[in-house]
Amino acid sequence: MPDTIALEQANGVLTITLNRPDVLNAVNDLLAKELQDALRQGARDAAVRCLILTGAGRGFCSGADLRDRAGAITSYREHLQATFNPVILAMRTIEKPVLAAVNGVAAGAGCSLALAADLRVASDRASFIELFSRIGLVPDSGSTWFLPHLVGLGKALEMTYTADPVDASEALRIGLVNRVVPHEALISKTMELAGRLAAGPTKAYGLTKRAITYALGATLEQALEYEAQLQDVAGATADHREGVAAFLQKRQPKYEGR
Repeated sequence: MPDTIALEQANGVLTITLNRPDVLNAVNDLLAKELQDALRQGARDAAVRCLILTGAGRGFCSGADLRDRAGAITSYREHLQATFNPVILAMRTIEKPVLAAVNGVAAGAGCSLALAADLRVASDRASFIELFSRIGLVPDSGSTWFLPHLVGLGKALEMTYTADPVDASEALRIGLVNRVVPHEALISKTMELAGRLAAGPTKAYGLTKRAITYALGATLEQALEYEAQLQDVAGATADHREGVAAFLQKRQPKYEGR
């Protein structure tokens, strides 16, 4: 059993809970490794068709555990390559929907973790803080890529320069999160959305995620060609056949994720 995360799997949904509530789920080396392992497990397990990432206690994630690593980091580059970067890449390349249920503060690299999810459901008590400038560092763990794509250049620079907290309502207004729900309903509402996605055409979702990520750095012509290639792949899936059959028979499809 993992020491720093909790895992729960039900109805096609794997919930990964960062479980160091005494330090607002700050990420140490062990948590980073266990999170990487959990994401690999979710990617490999055909019974998992959607993932949720959330935090125990009153915080989502306060970023890297500076106290745990105080004086021990000789190269930030090597540290990121061993801890946060593999997690971010796993979240973005796993071909299943990944949701973040942001239950409280998401700060520094913890904010990056939330931004790396496909969709973010935020508690009305959530807040997002790009803390890096407060300690003279550059935003990392993908924040320099995610923020401009989500909120635009000006807002991204404002958030990273000032390190001011963005509350849930402002996060929704600027497009940083997809939904804001009452704190007490966060998990149930996120599970409701995850259940809907887990019952959907998993292969098509994965290919869609791949296509949109590719298109962010492509020309229109390149995106059109890549769409056409992936449509060939999607068209050969059992889910596509079931979707067409259900449409013609005027019934709800029963997707199996293959």
